[in-house]
Amino acid sequence: MKTTTLLQVLTVASTTQALFGSFFGDKSDQVVLGNENEQHPILADAELDAVFNQMDHAPKELVSAWNHMRTRLSPSKISKLVKQYQQKLTSPMRKLKLEQTESEQFETLSNDKFSDYSLRIKNTNPEILGLDTVKQYTGYIDVESIDHHYFFWFFESRNDPKNDPIVLWLNGGPGCSSATGLFFELGPSSINSTLQPVYNPYSWNSNASVIFLDQPVGVGYSYSGGDEVRNTETAAKDVYVFLELFFQKFPQFTKNKFHIAGESYAGHYIPRFASEIINNADRSFELESVLIGNGITDPLVQAGEYGPMACGQGGYKPVLTEEQCDQMERDYPKCASLAKLCYKFQNAFSCVPAQYYCDLKLLQPYIETGLNPYDIRKSCEEEGGNCYLEMNYIDDYLNLDYVKQAVGASNIDIFTSCDDTVFRNFLLDGDEFKPFQQYVAELLDHQIPVLIYAGDKDYICNWLGNYAWVNKLDYKHGEAFANQPLKPWVPAKAISGINSSPALQSKRKPAGEVKNYKHFTFLRIYDAGHMVPFDQPKDSLSMLNSWIQGDYSLGY
Repeated sequence: MKTTTLLQVLTVASTTQALFGSFFGDKSDQVVLGNENEQHPILADAELDAVFNQMDHAPKELVSAWNHMRTRLSPSKISKLVKQYQQKLTSPMRKLKLEQTESEQFETLSNDKFSDYSLRIKNTNPEILGLDTVKQYTGYIDVESIDHHYFFWFFESRNDPKNDPIVLWLNGGPGCSSATGLFFELGPSSINSTLQPVYNPYSWNSNASVIFLDQPVGVGYSYSGGDEVRNTETAAKDVYVFLELFFQKFPQFTKNKFHIAGESYAGHYIPRFASEIINNADRSFELESVLIGNGITDPLVQAGEYGPMACGQGGYKPVLTEEQCDQMERDYPKCASLAKLCYKFQNAFSCVPAQYYCDLKLLQPYIETGLNPYDIRKSCEEEGGNCYLEMNYIDDYLNLDYVKQAVGASNIDIFTSCDDTVFRNFLLDGDEFKPFQQYVAELLDHQIPVLIYAGDKDYICNWLGNYAWVNKLDYKHGEAFANQPLKPWVPAKAISGINSSPALQSKRKPAGEVKNYKHFTFLRIYDAGHMVPFDQPKDSLSMLNSWIQGDYSLGY
């Protein structure tokens, strides 16, 4: 969850060329692209230049910006710039002392198969914080050679942890902690203005054990003393190894069905992470399904629905003028052309310009209204902030010393729900506009069930865009899925895993629309924004319970 656009990251300038020129420095900062020490792959400059300059409808200033940027864009230069925004860690000596002190408080687990990784579990119980009465575990997965440390918090099911499914929850951003899901949406407790936990009867651990993971490194309680993660691809292996070590630590759960769920930028994370899992033939656990809420998965298609959503075609009144709506319709073809280049080359040099142009023309008009990008019905509660005051309570709570001590995160200087450095790193790598729908197709072709759900009052990853890309998805049953109609969704009332009778269910009003074919389901949820469990806690829990029980049609 992040409102900042690439346009804001790079600082608005009078022309695109001036923008890139001022950001990436003067000629003294020029570097040779494709250096083997840089993380970006060598770019076929001549081929990309030819394609880019042959675009009849490409704006002249964007072509000029490309020629200017390609001689100056350096990951090392970007790294220096983004580090100016936030001090990441305490001093090395203080960090070392804290780690030495805390090492006695953790149980460490390793595996010869993953010699560079280890898993730390906090010896003292985080139950003392009073978030829930169930067993809880916190700790880190450590990557020794690169000094990366990923934090997780695991809550067992309130119902039957021995047999209930396991769900890994991931928030997006990129750069936002899964503490957002834990304390703001679907976890056992929220945090009030007095920084006290408030019990959540609709927590997703009602019928499942839930892992909240802070990734990529640098997010939330996670930290690094080495290089930063800049894209989804790099994060995939670390998450896979974390799961391997997690199930090694808790072998009693390997027989339980395992699902991955998340929202927003998890529309990138989950498809790629799931692909990593199923392509490791010697894995020790199996993936049962994935659930993605209001995700960004196919940016090329989804960008085309910003205009319709803002202009009254998504079930809510128009929030832009007729002139603005007409202009957005005219601007989308240029955005699409640039996005196709990004899809072809999938690197910063093609994807950063695409995102810049699409944000400027299709997202910025909405942002300028002051409306909440996560809920079209509301204004932001904080100008330039995260639009939800409750998020401030989470930050304040997780910065309390006794909370850090309880979960084993005392070496973290300052917790922030969303980390600006991680966010900028991903955007400047071009990661956000890269395609990830092909991994969803791969999952479906491997018979892995996929649920795409969307609150219909979200703008940033709106339901129209998600509905559009699922209907265009190229996979084995793609045509059959596309031809299915949307049907009214009446969520079953789920209590302790047992649904109410069909007779009682038929009397309830529809809470959305659902579309299903075999293992693929799309769900539109009425009157919910970007964070569905926050706006519709009962219905979101009902959705989860039906899904993890194997009802992939959600009742239809």
